[in-house]
Amino acid sequence: MSARVTTTVSELRELLVSDRPPVVLDVRWALGDPHGRDHYADGHIPGAVYVDLDTELAAPASPEVGRHPLPDLAELQSAARRWGIRDGQAVVVHDDLGNTAAARAWWLLRHAGVTDVTLLDGALGAWRAAGLPLETGVPTAPAPGDVVLKPGGLPVTDADGAAELAGGGLLLDARAAERYRGEVEPVDPRAGHIPGAVSAPTGENLAADGTFLPPEVLRKRFEELGADAGSRIGVYCGSGVTAAHQIAALALAGFEATLFPGSWSAWSADPARPAATGPLPS
Repeated sequence: MSARVTTTVSELRELLVSDRPPVVLDVRWALGDPHGRDHYADGHIPGAVYVDLDTELAAPASPEVGRHPLPDLAELQSAARRWGIRDGQAVVVHDDLGNTAAARAWWLLRHAGVTDVTLLDGALGAWRAAGLPLETGVPTAPAPGDVVLKPGGLPVTDADGAAELAGGGLLLDARAAERYRGEVEPVDPRAGHIPGAVSAPTGENLAADGTFLPPEVLRKRFEELGADAGSRIGVYCGSGVTAAHQIAALALAGFEATLFPGSWSAWSADPARPAATGPLPS
């Protein structure tokens, strides 16, 4: 994955007043917080378009495919056009949580062939910290876009593929360490992790200010977890959301990784799939 992964606040500020401003997508979402649209209305980057993760970046949930399965391509294209994305136009996405939710939009658009899509490094917090203005309320919808999406831009796998990566490659679990160990499980049917998976909490990709750690630091982190130039790497989380953030961090570090969209929510719902607990992979 050679395209840029992030855009800085200063870069975005300049782009927004250029002849070709990007579409800015605000993916305000957090597990257990259904009020993303309200948070957006309370203050957002001027011109940013609100994106609902549950309804626009995911298909309906089921035990077989998990809590946030990938959306149908035609429905994602309709949503992208509602957001105002035109063919060849740059897109910058962010949330208010270190981009751990916004990375889902980043990954989906990359997967669907949009090459110029980046994460606002530091997310909304970096915009605020720079003293830049916010607008309130819900603006009128943007002019419809004409983007044409096509699948296959980034690799995906299913539960069988994840199991194979856990045994013959490197499978990273992007959830919090206590969920990996099986000490707590707030939403999914069983506690634990996929046997053979390595704990790699998404939060450890970020500095204290919510920006990504430098690429060389991220590379050292992933090398210590078992990645190298020849690694086949897969990532999962609870439902395929924060795993996308891990894939962005891996890209910054120079590694390509495959997403298991069903993640633990689908794996743990299948009684035939084993679960491991404790701090070790198996």
